Amino acid sequence: MTGRPGRTGKGGNQAGAGDLLELVRSGRAVTRGALQQATGLSRATVGQRLDRLFRAGWLREGAGGPVGSPLGGRPSITLEFDDSHAVVLAADLDTRHARAAVLSLTGEILAEHGGTLVVEDGPEAVLGELGRWFAELLAKTGHRGGEVCGIGLAVPGPVDSETGRVVQPPIMPGWDGYDIRGRLSRAFTEHTGAPAVPVLVDNDANLMAYGEQRTGHPDCTAFVLVKVSTGIGAGVVVDGSIYRGVDGGAGDIGHIRVGADALCRCGSYGCLAAVASGGAVARRLAASGVPAASGSDVRDLLAAGHPEAAALAREAGRTVGDVLATVVTLLNPGVLMIAGDLAGTPFLTGVRELLYQRALPRSTAHLDVVTSRLGDRAGLVGAGALVVEHLYAPDRAEERLSEMGV
Repeated sequence: MTGRPGRTGKGGNQAGAGDLLELVRSGRAVTRGALQQATGLSRATVGQRLDRLFRAGWLREGAGGPVGSPLGGRPSITLEFDDSHAVVLAADLDTRHARAAVLSLTGEILAEHGGTLVVEDGPEAVLGELGRWFAELLAKTGHRGGEVCGIGLAVPGPVDSETGRVVQPPIMPGWDGYDIRGRLSRAFTEHTGAPAVPVLVDNDANLMAYGEQRTGHPDCTAFVLVKVSTGIGAGVVVDGSIYRGVDGGAGDIGHIRVGADALCRCGSYGCLAAVASGGAVARRLAASGVPAASGSDVRDLLAAGHPEAAALAREAGRTVGDVLATVVTLLNPGVLMIAGDLAGTPFLTGVRELLYQRALPRSTAHLDVVTSRLGDRAGLVGAGALVVEHLYAPDRAEERLSEMGV
């Protein structure tokens, strides 16, 4: 790698401190000598850039590396990203339940809380409650509000990533166009007394996909996660980045028409979510006398081995698998992950039956169809990672260093 023009954000044409931080965090260059070689900067300039990162508390010296010369000598001192200087807050909203957590900058969950939180109660109440959860979690871990560098939030609807606002969400009444970032930032300050911090918002399937791909499939260049819970949505990660489409609508496969006459919550008939989601399976069970009101109820029935729930889940999997044959043909992913309330053997069996029947062999020759590894934590991990990657990206890192006066 050579120096990248314009990366300093100050009009220069050499790699800045943010670029050096990225090289260290990625493991591509972890000694001063390796940074010189990767950037083409002089030893003195590398030292000046690193000094800024040390003063900010973002880097630390690790153990000595191997001796690079056959003649021996002192081992090179390695450089490490210091993840102890801040923490991240993350939350994952579902329609009737939410999870929140404090995470380290390297993605370790330090404390978490889950509980009932109904999105239909509206953003003012829901986001205010999340602020209270965050304060309690920070107290539990012994961290102060001032140590938080950012907040990530996963929501069950399409999100305009530029504004952080949900756009016409079918299962989030009252949230359309609402200033989620502003309200959650205020709730954080109200309950912790800490200054406002950046808030990033994205679709839950996107962040689940991001968390799963980064932790379990980092070498997969085309990764698709399908979440089947109250609704159905997909997250797509290409070359390590979330693919959102032009305005956040990518992956909204729950509203593909599948030819049925069931009424969807979006107001249309025959949507995939109206036929094959956890909510749809729950309605069919309830109609036959089995107590079930949501996808989570179906999950409990499947865990208990309920035969009718298993049969309906497999049928739903076949319907979803038919749609996924087109998704796989279009995107040619290396991994297709099934997550959410229905992500068990019956549903996965149904998906496989139709997917491999309908998709061309060329599209599935190198495809792994798997279930979630992170489970309920996937959205939290993805939301935390989104915040860290945003705040420590080269250009943003340069801005933050300047704001800190280092």
